[in-house]
Amino acid sequence: MNWRVPVPAPTSPPASPADLFRHSLRLLLAKDIPAWVDLWAADGVAEFPFAPDGRSRRLEGKEAVAASMRHHPEHIDLHDFPGLRIHRTDDPHTVVAEMRGVERLVRTDAPFDMTYIVVMTVRNGRIASYRDYWNPLVVQAPGADFAGSGR
Repeated sequence: MNWRVPVPAPTSPPASPADLFRHSLRLLLAKDIPAWVDLWAADGVAEFPFAPDGRSRRLEGKEAVAASMRHHPEHIDLHDFPGLRIHRTDDPHTVVAEMRGVERLVRTDAPFDMTYIVVMTVRNGRIASYRDYWNPLVVQAPGADFAGSGR
């Protein structure tokens, strides 16, 4: 009989940027914000170039990202990210993702549908840069005024 001895998997292989992005979405859908924040590098930067006045346009560091997302599930109930498309770039550490967020505003129970384009760069298996090009017009909908949600 020929027995195969399993080769143990590396203890912490760095995830590909696409795999890390997919995993981050699963954590957001599960409302596991602490685990989502753990995906970030200590000096990671989140940018929201289209954020309207009064909204955060840049968060520097994991702690700032954590503070902005801490109460996110109290404002937004995520249901799905249909149409997810992840594109590779010339930089093997960077991906561009297109998706739609099917969500619900917790305060009003109104549907909240957002389109996103995200450019994410990974360093040492952690999110180092996350540029979120979301639609600023959607947050002008009634009940969408939820300061501190990271949007």
